[in-house]
Amino acid sequence: MTNNVTIIGAGLAGSEAAYQLAKRGVNVKLFEMKPHKFSPAHKNKNFAELVCSNSLKSKELTTSSGLLKKEMEMLDSLIIKAAYTNSIPAGGALAVDREKFAEYITETLKSFDNITIINEEVTEIPKDEIVIIATGPLSSEAIVKSLQEKIKTDYLYFFDASSPIVTYESIDMNVAFVGDRYGKGNGDYINCPMNKQEYLDFYNELIKAESVKLHDFENKKVFEGCMPVEVMAKRGEDSIRFGPLKPVGLANPHKDEKPYAVVQLRKEDNENNLYNLVGFQTNLTYPEQKRVFSMIPGLNKANFVRYGVMHRNSYINAPTLLTNTFSLKEDSNIFIAGQLSGVEGYLESTASGLIAGINAYLKINNKNPLILSPATMIGAIINYITTASPVNFQPMNSNYGIIKPLDERIKDDKIKKAKYAERSLQELEKVIKKIEV
Repeated sequence: MTNNVTIIGAGLAGSEAAYQLAKRGVNVKLFEMKPHKFSPAHKNKNFAELVCSNSLKSKELTTSSGLLKKEMEMLDSLIIKAAYTNSIPAGGALAVDREKFAEYITETLKSFDNITIINEEVTEIPKDEIVIIATGPLSSEAIVKSLQEKIKTDYLYFFDASSPIVTYESIDMNVAFVGDRYGKGNGDYINCPMNKQEYLDFYNELIKAESVKLHDFENKKVFEGCMPVEVMAKRGEDSIRFGPLKPVGLANPHKDEKPYAVVQLRKEDNENNLYNLVGFQTNLTYPEQKRVFSMIPGLNKANFVRYGVMHRNSYINAPTLLTNTFSLKEDSNIFIAGQLSGVEGYLESTASGLIAGINAYLKINNKNPLILSPATMIGAIINYITTASPVNFQPMNSNYGIIKPLDERIKDDKIKKAKYAERSLQELEKVIKKIEV
């Protein structure tokens, strides 16, 4: 076995895999079709571009995302390192300046002498070599076709949507106000309060607004974890008011009246120039986004620097095709990482690339693969996607519903999650001693 690995795609998963291999002395050929060719959702020439939110969710160790971050940090994740280095205030969440974040990762990978970066599209899976396919949810048609031929099965997909971004200077701060829910944070969010009539007017326009027509597929699936706000709204008048527009934990300094609904905006950069509309992933046409979202109090003159977009997400049927090392059951030389593997989310995609990279290294050196216990969050995700029912399989985020149950029954939720975290990190410590981190 040669000391070479080909990685297709330099998103979060591909970049992480490249780092894990290169730091262990493996020669990496990293293919990335940008900047010569961009997917419909990508615009940044650098690696590891964050297309949807700039938030990597909670930092709290007792949350599933916080535990996942800690596990990845223990395994020396480049993406986690880049996130903390380029973080911006976001209360209890880890949010990043997406431009600096992507630049940091790109420059780090370019600094390795044993990583060869090739900026061209790969249209066919290489044969007779170890390959990590991390082409993401918007994989090009050519590589999708090649993968279809390899796995001899139909491709699955769902749709994903991202939120609009507005400039700070265009927000009317005589109406909107700065504040974090229940005071948890340092003024990282801007809030646009609505009274009942304002909400109803907005809601009625939202549910009848024109969406972009999607012609790629007859069956238009929507993944629950990234549902367009207009789709959620059509589930009932209060669906978004009890979701992203919930009016709890916030006091409006402009009025004593309690808001009926609140739209939150989160920082996009450290300079506070840009803010995204939290929970406003959307597939509305650009003119409709401008019209409807400008009805939100405080945003009537908002300058939209990016409108929300909806795009296809692709993934394999992991339970039938993937091992718990991220290699294909039918060809152990081919690893699938990122959202293509059946995980969902920034951190989850990164973690899959991290494990795929380590396992590719171990395979080259004829060592036993790294198989994490489902008592860890990373291990739980892997266990789920590889053992779930293949019928109507859908991608999975990190959550405590998939982690191995504790031996003891604990009623208090906070204590139980703290126990989960404690056990997980202990399990991971045992594994780290057996591998080069």
